[in-house]
Parts: sequence; structure tokens; C-alpha cells
Amino acid sequence: MPQTVSDFVVHRLHDWGVRHIFGYPGDGINGVFGALNRAGGRIEFIQARHEEMAAFMASAYAKFSGRLGVCIATSGPGASHLTTGLYDALLDHQPVLALVGQQARNALGGQYQQELDLVSMFKDVASAYVAQASSPAQVRHLIDRAVRIALARRTVTAVILPNDLQEEAYEDPPRAHGTLRSGIGYAPPRIVPHEVELDRAAEVLNAGNRVAMLVGAGALGATDDVIAVADRLSAGCAKALLGKAVLPDDLPWVTGSIGLLGTEPSYDLMMECDTLLMVGSAFPYAEFLPKEGSARGVQIDIDAGMLSIRFPMEVGLVGDAAETLRALLPRLKQKPADGWRKSIEDNVREWWTTLEDRARQPAKPVNPQRVTWELSPRIPDRAIITSDSGSCANWFARDLKMRPGINASLSGGLASMGAAVPYAIAAKYAAPDRPVIALVGDGAMQMNNMAELITVAKYWRQWKNPRWIVCVFNNEDLNQVTWEQRIINADPKFEASQRIPDVSYSHFAEMIGLRGIYVDQPDLVGLAWEQALASDVPVVLEVKTDPEVPPLPPHITLEQAKNFSIALAKGDPNEVSVIRGAARQVLETILPGKK
Repeated sequence: MPQTVSDFVVHRLHDWGVRHIFGYPGDGINGVFGALNRAGGRIEFIQARHEEMAAFMASAYAKFSGRLGVCIATSGPGASHLTTGLYDALLDHQPVLALVGQQARNALGGQYQQELDLVSMFKDVASAYVAQASSPAQVRHLIDRAVRIALARRTVTAVILPNDLQEEAYEDPPRAHGTLRSGIGYAPPRIVPHEVELDRAAEVLNAGNRVAMLVGAGALGATDDVIAVADRLSAGCAKALLGKAVLPDDLPWVTGSIGLLGTEPSYDLMMECDTLLMVGSAFPYAEFLPKEGSARGVQIDIDAGMLSIRFPMEVGLVGDAAETLRALLPRLKQKPADGWRKSIEDNVREWWTTLEDRARQPAKPVNPQRVTWELSPRIPDRAIITSDSGSCANWFARDLKMRPGINASLSGGLASMGAAVPYAIAAKYAAPDRPVIALVGDGAMQMNNMAELITVAKYWRQWKNPRWIVCVFNNEDLNQVTWEQRIINADPKFEASQRIPDVSYSHFAEMIGLRGIYVDQPDLVGLAWEQALASDVPVVLEVKTDPEVPPLPPHITLEQAKNFSIALAKGDPNEVSVIRGAARQVLETILPGKK
């Protein structure tokens, strides 16, 4: 049987090392699905419930495997559905290729059914490379370029295949003027700054007396080097959300997450340092970094476009995090481990005590912090943890203690709801032998993640290790936004927009062949985690949590306190519960007249 264009695409992707494709079928891309079927399992197709979820899976697969993520969709709505998940990959700098169907070439321009201008539509999310094929001989270089650019630039690319072209006989490009003959292969280069720039950076760091470090996802492969530099400088180290797994939290000078979801020690570290070393982070909130003029700065990033855009750095080093730190270390002078380092360690020790106290405060019925606090010591070795956006991300950021070998991620730059379950599914294909845990709010479950539990039910028996748990924080509230309304906008909770239906997620799990566990008593949370982690069937652990436990920022400003009081004065529908929950989380001092 002659090789079609679609057959060539599948075999070419296999030659590039692709072994998994996430997506959903449709007539605009049927040719490629036929080729996947004929390929005899050389590339495994994972059928999501929705194209957006498939793109999230491709993004997460790239994060957890270090390889190219690939998603596929039909023309028209299938293609447009991909975009949210592709933006997640773009903003978190992950290599993802989207294969997208299109209507037949002869129909294009005629307002045919499901005809969209896909090149224009993908031009932003796949700005590094998007192309629509027009002839069989062109497809080779389109695939090769799309894969290589995605890998080299750690970004999103897209190839659009008209459905009639997919079924044509493939032919290599002729050796003639006006044709291209491309090849396979990419190896990342070793990128290290020039010696003179390393010397400049060392001068700044050696001159500091109170050095703070901030690490992000770009430092995930540089744990040992980060530790070595931090110890040489006697620095404290905060972690951006995507860098949560860079350092284990049992190191006494690791201050934890930074920003709105961050910790008090991280906030104090940044406000009191005289020198900042930022490694592989695009952390966006400049107000949580040192005040301009109060500290000198050095930044390491593989992308020069990310240098000095959050804080005016004195030295910007373009390079791989591990390689650059390794080259920098011999130039750094050993700083004494007393004074600054000791004060950081004292703050961290007190903070963990504070977190435990907060987690054990009573709530109606379960304190959401208790859920992650009880999980933390029970996290299996080599686990992969995902979190959704929303208030659950606060507890993920603060209460979970990372250990060596544990990986964790979420939708960072995009901060999209609905990513945790597809992320957790993709983790099983990136690392089949590792246990996976997802933390999800009930809003995200209702938005799209319940449907993806059906994907789990379809595939879990094929997984090498069936330990897969999604923990649902059921509080019947779009909780993060509710608290933002109170604290940022000085508005009471708006029931019409914030309250969501009460759904039995654990019963839904049982209906589709998974295991469901329901908890509404705080003293049973730890036992529930143990039962879930011991299960040989994927588990939905549903915990009935209190929406009035506030996701406190690490530093409460006078404006935030004022807005909170104004929101209550306007008549919050849950005023009594809000006051009680806030007071238990050490906010009573900002509530004049409320006892």
C-alpha cells in the first residue's frame, strides 16, 4: 500500500522520538488517525474528553518527561478548543506541537463548514512557527522545523494539514530549485556566560552581606548546584510556584513559595536582603521582590528576554542554570553561616509551626489546610503532584513539603482552572511507574475535570502503577475569587457568581469504576489519605472543606485590611463564618469592633 502523507507524518514523528499523542478525532484529521492505526502502536494515542484537555496533557507531558508534547485535533472547533492548553505551554515555556486538520484545499476561502483561518488563529500562541501544508513534498520540512523549533525554543508550534492532502500519496521533495530537503535531530547546546560576565556577577554576590535567592522552573535540573551556591553565600532561598520541586523543604534555609501564595519567611527574605540572585524564574509579582535601590541583583536565565524585567538586575547571565551556577561557584567567597543565615532558619522554623497551627484550627467541617498538611508526610517517594488554580493552590504552595525525587507542577503563567486532572493523566504517560496526586477545587472539577475522570476510567488498567489520586476540595464556592472580591475589591461575596452546586464527586467516581472516598471529619483526613494511597484503583478523595478559611497573603497591607472590613460592613452573606474563620487565622487584629 502506498505511503500517504499521513503515514509519513506519523513515521516522521516517531523518528523524532514521539511516543504519545493526546487529542480527539474528527473528520478534518481522519487521515492522520488512520495512519496512527496503521502504525501498529508505534505512537500511542490518548483520547481526551475535550481538545483543551488534550493540549493541557501535551503541556504537562513536556513538563514531566522533558520531551516534546504533541496534541492533535480536527478542524474548526477542534482546533479552536486547543488554544487554552497551548497557551499554558507557551507561557510556561514547554515544547509542544499541535497537529491540526483543515478543510480541503479546493474549498478554502469559500466559507466552507468548519473553515477557520487557522494560520491567523494560531499566529499568537504558535508565533515561533505555524504553517499550513499545501503539497505532499512540503510536509517533510514542515514537521522537521516545527519539532526542532519547539524543542530548541521551548515553545509551541503548529502544523495544519488540509484533509484532502492527508490522503494523498507522499513523495519526497524533488532535488530541484524551490524545494527543501530537511533532516531529523536536535541536541540542546551548552550555554554558559562569558568569563567576564561571571566575574562581574561574582563581584556583586561576594559584596553582599544578606544574599537572597529565588529559583524557578528553569532551575529544576540544577538542585545540587543551587544548594552549593546557597551554602557558599549563606543565602536563604525562596521558590517560585513552578520551582517548588527545585529544593527539598527540609533544608532549614529554604523559605518556601513566594508571592500571593507565598510564605512570611520568603516575604521577609526579600524585604531584608541586600543582594538578590534569581535563577530560572519568571516570577511576575515585582511587589514581592526587594524595593528598587535596596538591593543589588544578579539573574540567570536561558532566555535573554526574561532578564531584568521584574527587578533591575546589575548583571544578567544568559545560560543554563546548572552550567552557569557550576561556573560561578569557584568565583564565590564563603560567607559565614551565622547572622543572616541563622535569622532565616529561625523564621522558617517558626513558620512551619505557624502552618501546623493554622492547619489544625477548627473549621466547618474541615479546614482545607488540614488536607494538604496531612498529605505532606504521606507523599510517596518519587510522586508527581499537580494542583489546579484557585484556593487549593495556596495550600499546595505552602503546606506541602517537597522531598528529593518528588516533582510538582501546575498551570503557572496562564494560571488556568481545569489543568490539574489532565496534568495528572499526562504524568502517568511521562512516568508510568510513579504515583500521581492531583489537588483540585470543586469549581475546576465542574468546569471540565469530571469529564477527564472518564479518561482515567478508560486507561488506568494499562498503567504500570495504578496509584492515581485526585483530591477534591468541595466547598461549594469559587473560593479564590470570593476572597479576592473581599480583599482586593472591598466587595462582599456575590452569591450569584460564586456559589456552585454541591456534587458528590466520590459517588461519580464509583459510578465510572474508580474508587470514591468521602471525608467530612478533620480527624479522618489522614486515614483517608492512607486509604487512597494504598488503593490499587485510581481514587477520587472528596473532602468537604470550609470556604471561610482565608487564603492569607504572606503580608497583609493596610489597604487589604481596610477592604476586608468594608466588604463585611456591606453585608457579606457569610459574615459570621467569615469573621470566625479569619480570626482563627490570626486576622482578629484587623477587625475593629468585631469580636
